[in-house]
Amino acid sequence: MTLQQLRYAVAIADHKSMNKAAAELFISQPSLSNTIKDLENEIHIEIFSRSNRGIVITPEGEEFLGYARQMLDHYRLIEERYVENTVSRKKFSVSMQHYTFAVEAFIQMAKKFDMEEFEFAVHETKTSEVIENVRLNKSEIGILYRNEFNEKFIDKILRENDLEFIPLFDCEIYVYMSKGNPLAKKPVIDFDDLQHYPCLSFEQGDNNSFYFAEEVFSTYDYRQIIKADDRATLLNLMVGLNGYTLCSGIICAELNGDEYAAVPLNTNETMTIGYIKHRRMPLSVLGEKYIEELMKYRERVL
Repeated sequence: MTLQQLRYAVAIADHKSMNKAAAELFISQPSLSNTIKDLENEIHIEIFSRSNRGIVITPEGEEFLGYARQMLDHYRLIEERYVENTVSRKKFSVSMQHYTFAVEAFIQMAKKFDMEEFEFAVHETKTSEVIENVRLNKSEIGILYRNEFNEKFIDKILRENDLEFIPLFDCEIYVYMSKGNPLAKKPVIDFDDLQHYPCLSFEQGDNNSFYFAEEVFSTYDYRQIIKADDRATLLNLMVGLNGYTLCSGIICAELNGDEYAAVPLNTNETMTIGYIKHRRMPLSVLGEKYIEELMKYRERVL
């Protein structure tokens, strides 16, 4: 396996076309096709499925291409540093479910580094995309929760993709709402108290399985429920409709403002906040610093 073969495979994946990739690489289409066939024979997987409709990346190919892109990125860094005598920006990316504290931890981590030397990325997105971004090495770390209900399902997906879940801290379940909500003044909230208010939940797109839900008790038969795509909309619905969501209870007034409250839900259920990563890949320096910032939130669990 050579770097040239990796470049060719990534070019085909980027263009979704053998002909377009060959044109970009200034080689013939038969030569490119033979090179990829040699690579597939060597690594014993089919990277691309070929049909009359064109090129389709196989599941095994998606995983391989994630590693290939990472290898090419590292090679470019070495080439720029030691051959061209230039230093490019180092990259660090995190994907997460919609957790304000995970964004706040990222901010605190980024402040400790020279922003001109690094290219940072934060993806606050759907659960399936958090896992997919880490699987494909688009993000080094993914932040999500696991509990008794979803852990077998989540762990199965992670095992199949050579990923692992590392627990950070356990949380009780809280009802998060606007301070203007009548329930915000209660010391503890029961499920019966919630029946007259809309439950707010993050939309999970095509992977709208109960196991992918970002909120616990996803199978509960809520009388009112509203789906939202982003955190800002969810917060607006809390204020405008007295909506609520179920969460870890970690409040970040610095980012969301101080007009929201978290009240304990009367349940014995808990949730575990953790991060996912590739099983055999150590964390980068930035990854370790980010986890250090996240660990500080153990002291802020209500």
